[in-house]
Amino acid sequence: MLGTLCTLITALTCVSGVTLVTQKPVVAVMRGESVSIDCNLGTVTGSAARWYKQIPGGVPQFVLRFHHSHRSPAYGTGFSSPKFTSTHQSTTDYHLTIKDIEEGDSAVYHCSTWDGSVNEWVSQ
Repeated sequence: MLGTLCTLITALTCVSGVTLVTQKPVVAVMRGESVSIDCNLGTVTGSAARWYKQIPGGVPQFVLRFHHSHRSPAYGTGFSSPKFTSTHQSTTDYHLTIKDIEEGDSAVYHCSTWDGSVNEWVSQ
């Protein structure tokens, strides 16, 4: 039996001169696998990365918020560890990991952050 192919879509965007997401625009993953999605906050170094899941035609759902100085993320309703986790490589490079992919995980995932230099949320 063939496994189910799930598509996780991310976007490359520049808002207020800040590149938020820098990865391949479409990630195809087989059911049961894991995937890591990258987010680069550009020049924003003191803010947390916030991850959202959006099914086409639906409203964004808050997945988690993670700041490089914290040990674990804060989760939105219906999202939890170990299925959804976040790590960082620096104060600007964050990763969202989704484990044991299911059909319901197929969505657009994007990150956002607060840019204090322009006093606004920056996202795609």
